[in-house]
Amino acid sequence: MPMSNAPATAPIATPRAEPARGFGIYVHWPFCVSKCPYCDFNSHVRARIDEEGWRAALLSELDHFAAATRGRTVTSVFFGGGTPSLMAPATAQAVIERIARNWSLPRDAEITLEANPNSAERARFADFQSAGINRLSIGVQALDDVALKMLGRAHDQSEARAAIAAASVFTRYSFDLIYARPGQSVAAWRRELREALLLAGDHLSLYQLTIEPGTAFHAQHARGDLRVPDEAVGEALYDVTQELLEAAGLPAYEVSNHARPGGACRHNLVYWRYEDYVGVGPGAHGRLTLDGVKTATRQEKLPETWLARVREAGHGTAERIAVLRREAAAEALLMGLRLTEGIDEARFARETGHALDDVLDAARLQRLLDGGFIVRSESGLRVTPAGRKVLNAVLGALIA
Repeated sequence: MPMSNAPATAPIATPRAEPARGFGIYVHWPFCVSKCPYCDFNSHVRARIDEEGWRAALLSELDHFAAATRGRTVTSVFFGGGTPSLMAPATAQAVIERIARNWSLPRDAEITLEANPNSAERARFADFQSAGINRLSIGVQALDDVALKMLGRAHDQSEARAAIAAASVFTRYSFDLIYARPGQSVAAWRRELREALLLAGDHLSLYQLTIEPGTAFHAQHARGDLRVPDEAVGEALYDVTQELLEAAGLPAYEVSNHARPGGACRHNLVYWRYEDYVGVGPGAHGRLTLDGVKTATRQEKLPETWLARVREAGHGTAERIAVLRREAAAEALLMGLRLTEGIDEARFARETGHALDDVLDAARLQRLLDGGFIVRSESGLRVTPAGRKVLNAVLGALIA
């Protein structure tokens, strides 16, 4: 009998492990000292705030969402705004304690607070740390006094530097800068980035200035009173950003976000990976898998309307709708391809109910692959550095 060269038993393929699933809680505090001219967030200036009433309303809304999501483990909490560092640390502590009561909140969960560098807010940093905050995100926006004035910020660069130094009480901290500002040169941005890297912790967020409808900058731009760098300068500013941050050990893990290994914002990864999160507070959005269906939630936007609705009904939900599976797939593509890691196929299928190949047009995908804008691997799909420069066009071609 002839002998076979095949092994006596074929090797058994080991299935790829299911990626761990995040679950976040977003808490929106809508109040600011002043409205910045570039900001289109749901932020408001009020002369007086009933903090006890707001605290009670946030807790009520957390209870409402907990009833539908019992048994989940919270991997991250994010206090955003507005300016949540204007709230009393006792309010943050009450929210964290209620989250721990309603869900499982591990000791190593990431709990972030957005803050401004103003002296009054900076004085509270240690109290916020005692309240349970373990990560700070500071809205610096520029390390240049002329630029800060133009951006309508209520602090100067010395306050910004002092705030970054004070952030050392936290386990982790990050700060934001805005580039492609009117009149900004590549050389000036290079110098500012080098200064920022001397101050940086494990994370930096670097956003290119965009002119958003409804903002003061939009009106100024329409009148011709505000001119931003042209496309070529904008691309050069982006290239310098990638070059310096990569060399400093903080490569981009998302289009505008850079981190040292292990320093990525876990809460934002929940969004970009299209995982579940609760959104409480005025205008907050959420995405929750309820009875196997991805569900979008949106809270009342106007603070006073939201507060009245919570007092009446126990929550301020303006909209709760099931996301069609095809729409969920499009959302997951839009979010996931912002990440350097790209889209994990197993995660995509779990969160959308679709296999990745079911929602991609093969001809469009092949053109993007051939053009060097996208890479396909055994685990999933990601955009190349060349593709990230024209990400909106890539997404438009892929999802159309």
